[in-house]
Amino acid sequence: MYRTNTCGELRLSDVGNQVTLAGWVQRTRKMGGMTFVDLRDRYGITQIVFDNDTDATLCDAANHLGREFVIQVTGRVAERTAKNANIPTGDIEIIADSLKVLNKSDVPPFTIEDNTDGGDDLRMRYRYLDLRRNCVRRNLELRHRMAFEIRRYLDSKGFLEVETPVLIKSTPEGARDFVVPSRMNPGEFYALPQSPQTFKQLLMVSGFDRYFQIVKCFRDEDLRADRQPEFTQIDCEMSFVTQEDVLQMFEGLVKHIFKYVKDIDFTEPFPRMTWADAMRLYGSDKPDTRFGMQFVELKDLTTGKGFAVLDDAEYVGAICAPGCAHYTRKQLDQLTDFVRRPQIGAKGMMWVKVEEDGSIKSSVSKFYTEDELRRWTDRAGAKPGDLLLILAGPTMRTRKQLCELRLEMGSQLGLRDPQKFSCLWVIDFPLFEWDDETQRYYAMHHPFTAPNPDDIHLLDSDTGAVRATAYDMVVNGNELGGGSIRIHDSQLQDKMFHLLGLSEADAQYKFGFLMNAFKYGAPPHGGLAFGFDRFVSILAGLDSIRDVIAFPKNNSGRDTMIDAPSVIDDSQLQELCININKPEGKE
Repeated sequence: MYRTNTCGELRLSDVGNQVTLAGWVQRTRKMGGMTFVDLRDRYGITQIVFDNDTDATLCDAANHLGREFVIQVTGRVAERTAKNANIPTGDIEIIADSLKVLNKSDVPPFTIEDNTDGGDDLRMRYRYLDLRRNCVRRNLELRHRMAFEIRRYLDSKGFLEVETPVLIKSTPEGARDFVVPSRMNPGEFYALPQSPQTFKQLLMVSGFDRYFQIVKCFRDEDLRADRQPEFTQIDCEMSFVTQEDVLQMFEGLVKHIFKYVKDIDFTEPFPRMTWADAMRLYGSDKPDTRFGMQFVELKDLTTGKGFAVLDDAEYVGAICAPGCAHYTRKQLDQLTDFVRRPQIGAKGMMWVKVEEDGSIKSSVSKFYTEDELRRWTDRAGAKPGDLLLILAGPTMRTRKQLCELRLEMGSQLGLRDPQKFSCLWVIDFPLFEWDDETQRYYAMHHPFTAPNPDDIHLLDSDTGAVRATAYDMVVNGNELGGGSIRIHDSQLQDKMFHLLGLSEADAQYKFGFLMNAFKYGAPPHGGLAFGFDRFVSILAGLDSIRDVIAFPKNNSGRDTMIDAPSVIDDSQLQELCININKPEGKE
């Protein structure tokens, strides 16, 4: 037996016991005739003591141990004289009487500690070492516990976990598919699922009225902190439900997990906000409601004063930053540079200060009197000491820019505490969104989303005004997940395909299997999918989902540890009947 105990379980009650531990050397310290070794495994750290006066040979062997050596130690549990309150095993130590090196280690490329000296790229290259760090291990332990508790909760509500295929048919709507060539069907390809959407709807047709799956999904899209090419969803579907039924069920799940993981009781129903209000007040369909600074529209107060920037603007909006009138010109210039960054794209920023004595100062006082500017600050509810920040331009674009400025101010003022949680539902999304480039409508969510029953009469006459029976769960400005009530009527689904520009032949080719299934008694149904990686990262207080995935990809979609993706042999390509046309300029 390599060990009788783990490195995290021994306590004062074990003093006097003879034990055997095995693990990795965290560090060694030599003090006079004694050598101290911190031995680490997944469960914790235990201090091992080697005494030169007792066994010089054993102590000399301990002096030759390097970081990350794998060793086995046998000895007696003793009470520590100098206790360490920072670790659970800090009251005891092991007086060693034998040592065996199970495996030596090269010097690690970075220190295996919470505050490591390794950068992101280096740690991703050696992810198997990064996973030894306590902070990363804790993230995966949290992920494990959440997965089990989610399964327990959904099982208690009558849901069945059903696996769906990973090799499916490509339906290029929305994000790009990852495709897989079929050797047995030359020239044909599978796709990896962006979600199990059509399969979970087929399960509803099959009579499995409550389905869930914690499932891998794949999207070939540009990456960022909260995206990976492969990610995990908590995917759910229910039959014979309305939107209200779905919201109640999965609000219950979210509240249960918050209580289980964080011991936070959400006793009141989560707020609900329409998509139109979210865009009007926050410039985002996933607003961070941990703090205020809602948008204030000023267009009617700014027009006709000879200032072309505001006179010609379709929209003029402001946020009120509390207690920021002390901002210097340098700080205001930095905020202006922030909104001018290419990824935000504003042309400039205006400001109005309400000084502590109530007087007004502004970057546009040349064009507006103090009384006129005071009407702006009054509308925004600004008090002495507050700062008004103003952007102008096309409505939707400017609201999105103002959203970025609001989030930046929230961060600067410490209002985005990762240990404070604000949850809400965003509802009444548009069913369609118009694309100027292709001159056609696209489904804002997917083509199976049901229109709001009150808006069905607008499908032909005012297509863009039709609301979807769709909903998103938002936590701290992150889209935790969302879903919709689905179309279960074949005629309405045909209408939806027509409005999306799909011919009858195209719709039959891409979704014929689903449409045919609907002819055999499809029940009303709906559901949602939560981003599991994102849910874990929110509860762990992290900005990136990479930190809760065991082996993530980088922002280029590469796994630098195993060097994937990679080229494959010509013989494999020939077997798959594939010719590679390399991009111009590449060997």
